Amino acid sequence: MGKLETLAELLAEEDDKELETEFAQKYKKCNKHLDALKLKTLLAGKYDAGNAILSIYAGAGGVDAQDWAEMLLRMYLRYSERKGWRAKILDKSEGGEAGIKSVTLEAMGHYAYGYLKNEAGVHRLVRLSPFDADKARHTSFALVEVLPEISPQDVKIQDEELKTETFRSAGAGGQSVNKTSSAIRIKHLPTGLVVQCQNERSQLQNKETALKILRGKLEKLYGEQKDKETLEARGEHISAAWGNQIRSYVLHPYKMVKDHRTKYEVKNTDKVLDGEIDNFIQMALKSRIVN
Repeated sequence: MGKLETLAELLAEEDDKELETEFAQKYKKCNKHLDALKLKTLLAGKYDAGNAILSIYAGAGGVDAQDWAEMLLRMYLRYSERKGWRAKILDKSEGGEAGIKSVTLEAMGHYAYGYLKNEAGVHRLVRLSPFDADKARHTSFALVEVLPEISPQDVKIQDEELKTETFRSAGAGGQSVNKTSSAIRIKHLPTGLVVQCQNERSQLQNKETALKILRGKLEKLYGEQKDKETLEARGEHISAAWGNQIRSYVLHPYKMVKDHRTKYEVKNTDKVLDGEIDNFIQMALKSRIVN
């Protein structure tokens, strides 16, 4: 910052093109550094610095929606790769004809939750359907849920609160990929929350992973209950999750990805679907500074 001020003083005294160029470069670098510091102040939540558990659920739209859910899965896997995080699929339910009905993955890396939590909500796709013989335009929806990774000390679960079932892992088309019942489904009796995991090799590993997802869901549920009580006390309306549309991806009749929260939009849909979503996430973070 001191050097920038010195350059500004020199520019005020003399007309020097090289000095102007150096000042512009330093100023740009300084602004970038300040923006990074502002973003860091918004990533100070209790779990922001830790790992994230991200789930995608196909919504209205049939096969197109299931294909859309798989496109989003690829987008987040590519984004994780770009950020240098390690992404691991924990549970996956294949679609009958194409795509996926649902998937849960864990993004492991510095500030994974802090960044990805901004992706929670409904994502809408508009395109010419590859599954329609008439190539008609279809609108598909998918819901993205993002949970923090919670330690057992932060959210304690008693054994008597759980109902555990085992089943065989299954691949696409219902084909068995595991001869033993290693997959786990757990129901939390007090809340009715149900989680499952079938990706790990052993029943014990699947149970540990399912409990990790359950802790995240419980933390989110308890947080939402507190927020709801606060909003109701203020007399404010609480919208349903499926009504919380955050972003539209239009591939036809024009190309545009638009975030409905920040109004930020880009025309290069291919790059966005290939995982270049950092600008959307940063704009969502910056909007909190303004708001």
